[in-house]
Amino acid sequence: MQNHHFKLNGVQIKKFLNDPRFLDYGKLAPKSKADFAFIQHMIYHLDENGTMGIILPHGVLFRGTSERTIRKYLVNDKNYLDAVIGLPANIFYKTSIPTVILIFKKYRENKDNVLFIDASKNFKKVKNQNMFRDNDIDKIIEVYSNRVEIEKFSHIATIDEIRENDFNLNIPRYVDTFEEELIDSNKIINEIKEIDNKVEAIDEEIKKYCDELGIETPIIK
Repeated sequence: MQNHHFKLNGVQIKKFLNDPRFLDYGKLAPKSKADFAFIQHMIYHLDENGTMGIILPHGVLFRGTSERTIRKYLVNDKNYLDAVIGLPANIFYKTSIPTVILIFKKYRENKDNVLFIDASKNFKKVKNQNMFRDNDIDKIIEVYSNRVEIEKFSHIATIDEIRENDFNLNIPRYVDTFEEELIDSNKIINEIKEIDNKVEAIDEEIKKYCDELGIETPIIK
């Protein structure tokens, strides 16, 4: 097999920028992070009425420079991005990082919005691996198919909303998953009393040692 080794010097950059897969984007995906190069390649071969799903690390949602340029072109200029689905961490073997599914369509029925789904907390832990249950998968499919909003799970973001976020697709910007923590005031009061009692005991111990040494106790009450 012939080994094709390309260095991104001036000649090779020009070659790739003229490649029909990357021509219209104006920027190339970084050499060290080729995620968008795979996306561009697959979109180039996608049928006009086809649907494409690709699993990627979360960095593709928010990394800047050339990746932001490519992301903007896909969302703003071509309007190919249909949905962003966040997955739990440790759901794939040999990697523990959280991942995301990007759904692309060249012909979209919902041209004025993108669906965001945060399914990162919907899983069952099995030994050292996280796994989707049937109902977790059914929920994702139902929300995507019917394109509905569910509090703390999904949000339909307008293209204007994404534009206002400077084409940052990080899911927490669109799906609010913040959970209020109820505070047990009685528990806190008891903990404070317990700390006060410990402080008094320590003060007494210090005073005892100071009396034995014949020095003034450095405690102000």
